[in-house]
Amino acid sequence: MNLLLKLESVGILLACYVATLALGHAWWLFFALLLLPDISMVGYVINNKWGAVLYNIFHHQGIAVLLIGIGWYTGQQTVLLAGLVLLGHSAMDRMLGYGLKYASSFQDTHLGKIGKNVD
Repeated sequence: MNLLLKLESVGILLACYVATLALGHAWWLFFALLLLPDISMVGYVINNKWGAVLYNIFHHQGIAVLLIGIGWYTGQQTVLLAGLVLLGHSAMDRMLGYGLKYASSFQDTHLGKIGKNVD
């Protein structure tokens, strides 16, 4: 099942990239923006709760899909691109085993524990 979920995430990531190309964006733009959502980790400077909340907002696939829908409906290319980047980024993270965060620790995710000291 784990392999199937990772393959699903690869498919979502590729679909987001292809969608940006279909919208007429340069081939490199998606990759240039792909790591931008990780700026949300700045919340961990305050504490774990703020870090988790901010991180989860920028990595929640539902929020990404909502932005894609709003961008599509309103014709706002920037909002649509932002949604595609957020969805692609969260798919990439899930493909690599990173999930939404719990307030207890950065290493506690909805996909399980991450990091060096994981059993």
